[in-house]
Amino acid sequence: MKPIDIGQRSFLFLQGPPGPLFAMLGERLRARGCAVHRINLNGGDRYDWPEGAVDYRGRRSRWSLFVNQFMRDHRITDLLLFGDCRPMHVAATGMAKLRGINVHVLEEGYIRPDWMTLEPDGVNGRSTLSRDPRWFLQQAAMLPPVPSLPSITASFKRRAHDSYWYYHHVVTGKLRFPFYRPHRPGSIVAEGLGWLAKFARAKRRARQSKRTQEAVAGKRYFLFPLQLTSDYQIRAHSPFDDMATAVEYVLENFARHAPADTLLLVKEHPLDSSFFNWRRFLARKALALGCEHRVLHIDGGDLGELSHGSSGMVCVNSTSGTLALGAGIPVMVLGEAIYALRGVTHQAGLDRFWIAPQEPDSRVYGAFKQVLHARCLVRGGLASKSAIDILIDSIEERLFGDWQHAVQRSA
Repeated sequence: MKPIDIGQRSFLFLQGPPGPLFAMLGERLRARGCAVHRINLNGGDRYDWPEGAVDYRGRRSRWSLFVNQFMRDHRITDLLLFGDCRPMHVAATGMAKLRGINVHVLEEGYIRPDWMTLEPDGVNGRSTLSRDPRWFLQQAAMLPPVPSLPSITASFKRRAHDSYWYYHHVVTGKLRFPFYRPHRPGSIVAEGLGWLAKFARAKRRARQSKRTQEAVAGKRYFLFPLQLTSDYQIRAHSPFDDMATAVEYVLENFARHAPADTLLLVKEHPLDSSFFNWRRFLARKALALGCEHRVLHIDGGDLGELSHGSSGMVCVNSTSGTLALGAGIPVMVLGEAIYALRGVTHQAGLDRFWIAPQEPDSRVYGAFKQVLHARCLVRGGLASKSAIDILIDSIEERLFGDWQHAVQRSA
């Protein structure tokens, strides 16, 4: 990443998270004297950034040439986007790197809550951070300790509101953006109907969750938090085509290798609004494998409490893993994860995990967290006005503070 005078910096915003974050951040950058540009790709983008933006209404096949010319014509120095795996973002990032443009990728926090991720060039599997635990120990020796700060206000209703109106305008804006295709599989309308069904089942889910928590209390169990099949962490950074395949893999291994007195608690993702019946799927698979009395399903419950009570957590690459690691709970990662380091996660394979899970080395994990806080994490969130305000301050400080926050992968 190369330093540029503030007055010469020209930012291009692509898709951000649903809500006002990117538009508000753009105003902050303008106030600093930077040029700010935005390209909308769908009606939801247009709703979140209604003025002073360019609408791209063409085909995906023409996007690379369009965004390259836009970057050239507007002398773009910095590209800012949310997530680096969406097809339009992948193409734009590639063209930006060809032009020597600084790329800043915002994503959900590697460590949550209260933090989001902002990295140069890429996040998760594309992160430029080293994977060598010795490197983290060396870096941490030169860094301040992880700050102890009060929690940030968050409201699920706020995120639900922003998401609803964003996707509402994606649907209603199809005539204006006829060639836009969502980066996530499935129908937006079906997802909305799924949320209605989920809300309607809320009381029943709460009762089932309570019974399941009572069933595992005082027993040896492993926790398996599910992720969304639509998540690029599954689609791009794991060996599985979808979450159901990952579940089958774990169940088969558990049935074959886990001790008879051990339970597997499978937790649904709280944002899963699909009509897929995980409870029924798990029951059928477990019955076929002969472990139906040892596999339990839960849709609810506090992830932190469930993690603390477990003997270990198995996950594909969920950031839930950091919650368990922070409590000293062993974690087995099946895909690519930024925290899957020697000395941090279990390295002896899933077969051995059920029998002898390796606990995280607190010194290595502490160093890992120090580096993340200093180089990758920005404080704030998306679930309240105050959280967004804090996030904008944090991003501004990162963008205009230490230009060396881009830590390169060690040799």
